[in-house]
Amino acid sequence: MTMNKQLLLKKRPVGLPTKDTWGLVETEIPIPGDGEVLLQLEYISLDPAMRGWLNDVRSYIPPVQIDEVMRAGGVGKVIESNHADFKVGDYLYGNPGVQQYAVTDGKGYHKVDASLAPLPVYTGTLGMPGMTAYFGILEVGELKEGDAVLVSGAAGAVGSVVGQIAKIKNCKVIGIAGGAEKCQYLIDEMGFDGAIDYKNQDVKVAIKKHFPKGIDVYFDNVGGDILNHALGRLAMRARIVICGAISQYNNTTPVKGPSNYLSLLVSRGTMRGMVVFDYAKNYGTAAQQMGQWMMEGKLKSREDINVGIENFHETFLKLFSGEKMGKLVLKVSEG
Repeated sequence: MTMNKQLLLKKRPVGLPTKDTWGLVETEIPIPGDGEVLLQLEYISLDPAMRGWLNDVRSYIPPVQIDEVMRAGGVGKVIESNHADFKVGDYLYGNPGVQQYAVTDGKGYHKVDASLAPLPVYTGTLGMPGMTAYFGILEVGELKEGDAVLVSGAAGAVGSVVGQIAKIKNCKVIGIAGGAEKCQYLIDEMGFDGAIDYKNQDVKVAIKKHFPKGIDVYFDNVGGDILNHALGRLAMRARIVICGAISQYNNTTPVKGPSNYLSLLVSRGTMRGMVVFDYAKNYGTAAQQMGQWMMEGKLKSREDINVGIENFHETFLKLFSGEKMGKLVLKVSEG
C-alpha cells in the first residue's frame, strides 16, 4: 500500500538546525472532500525564509508548530479532483509543505503549464523567489534606468533574478557571492557587469572600486557586515531593499544590526523591508512578464535539484553552506 511521507517539525533549533529538528513519518494518503483536490507533489522549494519559520517569535507569518508538516512551497499534479476549477492532470503551485501528497481546496494555489517551462522553474524564477525579485527591485527598490545596483546573495534564487531584471532595465549591476566559481557564473551566465567575492576579497574596498559615484539601489539578502559596507557607499537618494539576512538566521547571539545607518540621513536614502506576500494579487502580471523575458532569452533560470524527501535535512543545509547555485529544489515524488 502506498503511503504519504511527511516531514514534521519536532523541535525548535538553536543555531543551525540538526537532523532531529524534523521527523519523517508515514501516514495514509488523504482523501479529498467536496471542493478539494488530491495532489501528488513532485518538487518542493527550499528557501532561506524557512529557517525563520522555525522560530517561535513575532514575524510576518506564524511559525510552524511542533508536529506540523514543515511549511514549504511546491508543485504537484492533481490525481483526484472534486473541484470545479481543477481537473486530474493539472499541475498546481502552492504551499503544500514537505510531503508527498496533499489535499487542498485550491486557496493559495494556481495552475502552472508544464509545457512552457520545466516544473522546477515554477519553484524558482516563475515562483516565489522570482516574485520576490520582481517586486523587490521594481516596486520597493524603485529601479530606474541607469541606476547603479548592488546585489548580495547574488548567485541565489532571488539575487540572480534581481540582477538580471536590473540589466534588462539597462542598469549597472554588481553581485556579491562566495567563491570564484559563483562570481564567474554571475558574469558569464547571468550577465552581471562585475562580481565581488566576499570570501576572498575586501568587500568594503571592492564596493568603493565598483561604485565610484555611489550605490543607487542595494538589494540585501544577507545583512550583517555586508549591509554595513553598502550603507557606507550610498549615492544621493539611494534605496536599500531589505529582503533577507541569511548571515544572521542561525545566530546563537543577538542579530547584528547596521551601525552605519546614519549614511541614510546623509544620502537622504531609504531602507525598506519587503515581504512578497504583500504583492500576491499581482503575481500573475509578474509571471507573465518574466515568462516573456525567458522566451526572449533575457532571463535565465538555474535549479539545483536534489532527490528524496529523506534527504531534506542535508539539502536544507545547502542554503547556508554555499554548496548550491541558483534555486534549491527537492524532488519528493518517487519514481
